[in-house]
Amino acid sequence: MTLEDAGSLIIDDADLEYRMIGPRPDEAPTIVLLHEGLGCTAMWRNFPEQLARATGLGVFVYSRQGYGGSSPCEVPRSLAYMHDEAIQVLPKLLDAIGFTSGLLVGHSDGASIAAIHAGAIADPRILGLVLMAPHFFTEDMGIAAIAETKVTFETTDLRTRLQKYHGDNVDCAFWGWIGAWLDPEFRNWDLRDFLPTITVPVIVLQGLEDQYGTAAQVCSIEELCGGEFESLFLSNCAHTPFREQPEQTLAAISRFTATLFDGDEAANIRQQR
Repeated sequence: MTLEDAGSLIIDDADLEYRMIGPRPDEAPTIVLLHEGLGCTAMWRNFPEQLARATGLGVFVYSRQGYGGSSPCEVPRSLAYMHDEAIQVLPKLLDAIGFTSGLLVGHSDGASIAAIHAGAIADPRILGLVLMAPHFFTEDMGIAAIAETKVTFETTDLRTRLQKYHGDNVDCAFWGWIGAWLDPEFRNWDLRDFLPTITVPVIVLQGLEDQYGTAAQVCSIEELCGGEFESLFLSNCAHTPFREQPEQTLAAISRFTATLFDGDEAANIRQQR
């Protein structure tokens, strides 16, 4: 199919909104952005454009079902909702956009989805992973921070601020996410078995002040990852590196991306930047 600059894709029974920046997947390697648990296409703001300029690659960003302008979802969500996205939805979406090669760049829940996908599916088109503030297992401090977010949603204007991005999906986006993470059974959620079968290069970007996860998350993938691994800890940064430290984040992703291509392909990418 020919991707417009913005539109929607039907994957299974869901209509998923998307944006496409830069060269299309049949013209150049493509970065696929996977948003956080309360994110969507619009909440990346101008980061996709910045990333396309910095790398010379195409950037594809979409809202998962229940977020942004995509179809609503049923609540409560399955506790395996990230596994479902990574193994059932994402492969179909990559096929639908004509993805031929590139990277998965995920933030928070999106980073976890990227890790599950790379660990569960031997897809030769995926050349590397950029994981921003990933979760591979639950931590008490992260669960406590999510519980605080629930109180904030119930007692402040957070719902109104999120509705700006999610519209009619604001409640299924919020309650679908928080309902899973605060379910007592979710304490058993653990992705570490997927990490040894990730064989592509990985870079993790982690804020030193992240309220949802500690350096233990980074240590776990460093110890278990089956491919080349590097990490970058960002000072004065909490849970959102691409907004809180955009220059360092863009520089790290651009450098990492360039290492995945050699010869004429790398030269062509550098010329486009």
